[in-house]
Amino acid sequence: MNLFRNVLAWLLLAVLGAVLVQFLLQDPGYLLVRYRGTDYSTTLAVGIGLLLAGLFALALLWTLLRLPFRLWNRRRRRRAQAQLTDGLAAFERGDYLRAGQLLRQAMDDPAVEAVARTQAARAAFARGDDAAGEALLEGFEHRHAGIRAAVQAERALARHQPEAALHALDAAPAQPLPPRGLWLRAQALVASGRSAEAYGLLGALRQQQALPAAEVEAVPARWAAQALREADDGNAVAAQWDALPPALRSHPDMATAYAGRAAALGWHEAATASIEQALDADWDEALAALYGQLDVDRLEHRRARLERWLQARPASPALLLASARIDQRQGRWLAAEDALDRALAAGAGAPAWEALGDGAAQLGDHVRAQRCYANALRGQRGDAAVEPTDAAPPARPADAQVETRDPYGLPRLAE
Repeated sequence: MNLFRNVLAWLLLAVLGAVLVQFLLQDPGYLLVRYRGTDYSTTLAVGIGLLLAGLFALALLWTLLRLPFRLWNRRRRRRAQAQLTDGLAAFERGDYLRAGQLLRQAMDDPAVEAVARTQAARAAFARGDDAAGEALLEGFEHRHAGIRAAVQAERALARHQPEAALHALDAAPAQPLPPRGLWLRAQALVASGRSAEAYGLLGALRQQQALPAAEVEAVPARWAAQALREADDGNAVAAQWDALPPALRSHPDMATAYAGRAAALGWHEAATASIEQALDADWDEALAALYGQLDVDRLEHRRARLERWLQARPASPALLLASARIDQRQGRWLAAEDALDRALAAGAGAPAWEALGDGAAQLGDHVRAQRCYANALRGQRGDAAVEPTDAAPPARPADAQVETRDPYGLPRLAE
């Protein structure tokens, strides 16, 4: 497009020049210049030619006068760019002392000052010279205030000081924040327990494309869930939940956070409904396991939902474990044990062994309960479980009574 515009401009100039030449050839005109009593006369065409020649001579003289300065500036810029490149390479290698030296030299060029000064400060911080790093940032003064605030916030967050990060980013000279500054401000708000405000920045973050690609899908649900956990009272929880888009409510993190708050507030129906809607929209094993752990009533309602889900997923360890937990809360210990055996066969792991131990303890089988708890610990360490009834009885003398064990591991004397 630029080439087309340039060609068109030159064509227009050529046409205008041709028209002017034709006009002057038809009538060259007469030009009289009187200066201090002396008359100079010539044709208009010659006068215009002399004027253009004079302007060309002045432009050429100005170019020649500027040439040494331009060459010196070009050499200085090339040297600064080379120092910047070498300094950045040294920083990536971990040679922070050399990186700081090269980047300090590159700061003299205004074109690369922001990058060089920023990386020089980071190099100083990396080698433990906090005073030098702070001095380099102070050297920005009122130039590049947004970049300076972003570096200060980055360092404050690394030191777990979110309030200091917010103070740097909210300074008036740093406004409007660059995209990285906006992302750091959102992180500082979350770290300060103000996740609701961070969630409100999502629109600006998306507009400036400041969200990391790996965080685009996870961040909204994580921040909204954290905001629910931080809500002061039931009104705030209800308002935040109602303000969420329907697609976000079915996210496992959101359903988990809301169910926990709703259960704590005594909203039993809302707690179970949030998980049921999320599981109907998109299945999640961890959320299904949580459904059986909720400290709410509505046991028969939850049992019916679990049985319906089990028809579609009969081998789901989370569903089998949740069903067993409901059975245990209703005192149906044998039914719970059967569900836990199936859950263990499906790979439920340590939580199922722990629940099996709870059931054995309720039935008075303390030996088996201890073995189940031991298997739960083995599962948490990644070790293989041992069947609670696999332990062999100790050797007895030939004339002693032979001891055997029933299927539950209880001692039984052979007749």
